[in-house]
Amino acid sequence: MSTAAALPPLPPERRSGMRPVERLCHATGALLVLSGLAHLVVFLVDGGPWDGPVSWRKPFTFGLSFGVTLIALTWVTSYLRVGARLRAVLLAVFAADCVVEVAGITLQAWRRVPSHLNTETPFDTAVAMMLALGGAVLVVVLSAFAAAAFRHRPGGPLGMALALRSGFAILIVALLSGAAMIARGTALSRTGHPQAAYHSTAPLKPLHGVSLHAVLVLPALAWLLSRTSWREATRQRVMYAAVGGYAAAVLGAGVWAAWSW
Repeated sequence: MSTAAALPPLPPERRSGMRPVERLCHATGALLVLSGLAHLVVFLVDGGPWDGPVSWRKPFTFGLSFGVTLIALTWVTSYLRVGARLRAVLLAVFAADCVVEVAGITLQAWRRVPSHLNTETPFDTAVAMMLALGGAVLVVVLSAFAAAAFRHRPGGPLGMALALRSGFAILIVALLSGAAMIARGTALSRTGHPQAAYHSTAPLKPLHGVSLHAVLVLPALAWLLSRTSWREATRQRVMYAAVGGYAAAVLGAGVWAAWSW
């Protein structure tokens, strides 16, 4: 059997409309985005601090970020050479986990207590543990998609393979920085320094935020370039420049985090 024949076929993109799991993920992502925007309105009406462990910022930013990421991941994984059933399962698990994460953070925001690193009561501990477990699930699912991107060359227009592989590689940085925040915060919280635990994660937040969305920004640029009349060589140079620029931004955020930590 030839190598090409052994590869999982590319999904028939847009040929017969979206699959049920894609419609589910898009609808779920849209609801999460709306939830985030609704909490921005709550902040504007209710006020309160923007920073800190207890603020309306958290349900706003997490709802928006998880919603956009879910929609983006549903789109970009259509270019991966991965079995349709496996992709559907991974996307469904990811969608459910996004809902759990945003729901836990939103619940604690309305209770006016911290969502992460909070072990004040058994209920708060259960929520914090649920969010930590959800983070572990996110790592597993996203790592599986990243492995698929590097195992077989993704399809799509010119530059999409570079965009996807670079985006997923940078996404791993986001996962590692998120894990580092949780690990450091948990260690400080368990030694009786809850306020220090919350503040200790601040230097890594820019790195986490910047690297999290590369898997959307770079593929979106590749798609937009495919709609232009530019020569292939020009589009390829633009993609390499974009990847280099994004990597430089991530590196800068990483240097700042290391300096501030």
